[in-house]
Amino acid sequence: MRSQQDSAGGLRHLITLEGLARDALTAILDRAERYRRLPGQPAYEGRELAGVTLANLFFEPSTRTRASFDLASRRLGAHVLNLDLHSSSRAKGESMLDTIYTLEAMNTDVFVIRDSEAGMPEFLIDHVAPHVSVISAGEAHLSHPTQGLLDVLTIRTHKRRFTGLKVAIVGDIKHSRVARSAATALSTLGTTDLRLVAPQALLPEEAEFRGAQRFTRIEDGIAGADVVMMLRIQKERMAQAASLDDAAYFREFGLTAQRLKLAAPSVLVMHPGPMNRGVEISSEVADGPRSVIREQVNNGVAVRMAVLASIATTLTRHRRPL
Repeated sequence: MRSQQDSAGGLRHLITLEGLARDALTAILDRAERYRRLPGQPAYEGRELAGVTLANLFFEPSTRTRASFDLASRRLGAHVLNLDLHSSSRAKGESMLDTIYTLEAMNTDVFVIRDSEAGMPEFLIDHVAPHVSVISAGEAHLSHPTQGLLDVLTIRTHKRRFTGLKVAIVGDIKHSRVARSAATALSTLGTTDLRLVAPQALLPEEAEFRGAQRFTRIEDGIAGADVVMMLRIQKERMAQAASLDDAAYFREFGLTAQRLKLAAPSVLVMHPGPMNRGVEISSEVADGPRSVIREQVNNGVAVRMAVLASIATTLTRHRRPL
């Protein structure tokens, strides 16, 4: 894969957290902290993306990520185009590359792309113009880099460290791009006690998540955990989805207040959304005092602002002069 950084070490693309050094991740997190505003505070208004045109190309449904990128780019002064996947030329048979070339001709500088096809973001960074950047907003089941960043920002805000933390990821890990990006970020930042907790059928292949412990009982997996990250069952990616019983899953793997008592007293409860209450998590836990789920959403805007601002700095070195 082509490097996501330019020759000067600046962030040019972001399609995966694999290969990014600890210093690179930390720099983004530090920048995001400067952009973060609590609900009720005035939103940040800047000009870091003044003169930049950004296109949100979401070919899979999204609420949180798409809205977050839209707000992040506008708060930094960008011109924003949101392409409706149902009315796009791609739905009429145009290739993704032709869509990109068309929008490049309209002076689009940054493409934020969510797609169900594995390998699409990497394909695009090999074909876009030198002054154009690509950001993945979710690639198939493989990667969701800005979600991984906002997750570790949320953890860092509360725990101030990654070494020595016990982190349990619970649910449909096999089909989760969120789990893969979060695990990569945690490993890069120093977490060594990572636990994958799921029914056997929803655990990933043995070759993935090297070094992580695997559990098929939630009680064992979350015992003493400092962070419990819940995932939804992604039925849209499963051939056997119709046979899954939500009530039975909740009985075996749902995070309840009683089960949460097995974790560390200061445990953080996380979820990338959308949540299925009463399937993977109870409302009592989702809305309870250990939940930081809404904080994750807030941090998502700050992280995406930090990524965009970092890329904008790099873009200035590659744009054509007037």
